[in-house]
Amino acid sequence: MNVVVTGATGFLGRHVVKALTDRGHSVIAVARNAERVEALAWPSSIRFLQCDVHQPTLDVRNMWGPADVVMHLAWPGLPNYTNLTHFEQTLFADCRFLKTVVTSGYEHLLVTGTCFEYGMQSGPLDEGMETKPSNPYGLAKDTLRKFLEALRLTHPFTLQWARLFYIFGPGQNPNSLLVQLERALERGDEEFPMSGGEQLRDFLPAEQAAADLVRLIEHPECDGIINICSGKPVSVRSFVEGFLASKGKQIRLKLGHYPYPVHEPMAFWGVRSRCHEPETGR
Repeated sequence: MNVVVTGATGFLGRHVVKALTDRGHSVIAVARNAERVEALAWPSSIRFLQCDVHQPTLDVRNMWGPADVVMHLAWPGLPNYTNLTHFEQTLFADCRFLKTVVTSGYEHLLVTGTCFEYGMQSGPLDEGMETKPSNPYGLAKDTLRKFLEALRLTHPFTLQWARLFYIFGPGQNPNSLLVQLERALERGDEEFPMSGGEQLRDFLPAEQAAADLVRLIEHPECDGIINICSGKPVSVRSFVEGFLASKGKQIRLKLGHYPYPVHEPMAFWGVRSRCHEPETGR
């Protein structure tokens, strides 16, 4: 298939581009930052287009040409989930952009959502649950999904809403937990300050998340909301200790140094109830 990927040079995007090429798909990689492309060492078969998808005058059909699928991964301003610009600016720019994509004749969209659409609900979270977003980012994503569902009533298209949980791996945000831990190890710090570590989360390697997304577009009959998750609750402390063990490293954990986040419940994880095949990771 010929696949457009927005946010292609971002954390998840770079893994998705690799997974697509590994599966033999043709890729049109779209991103604002062209400087990252050289560092990614992409094969020449990947067509890169530098553009801001939120430009109101963007002519996507003229720029991209024909494509079987558009995978929309781009979203600025992360990981600041509480910034009001997610709802005040990015949401409306995304609605305009995705409506342009659909009305330009692209009939298959995969858009990444977030586990924050579930809000402060605790325990296992499945796709059929009511959404109750409690921060601007979750509210913006949830509203975007509802907008796209309404758009399908007048402009039919395939919509796969891929709701991401806690993705980790190479290229993730410099302020993320594991990146800070790696820096502490490199500096030779004696201790690593963190929260109490008892909160339960759903962690998934970026490579696996990318593979799930790519296999998902290969099955357009599986549309609607799909959790992209491990389906396994793991405490943050156990996650950190497991990472240290995998690296053969040791550092004293200064538990309780930071308070628990107020924008998420103490215990929640995804349920892989739709479009997943255990044998293949789907």
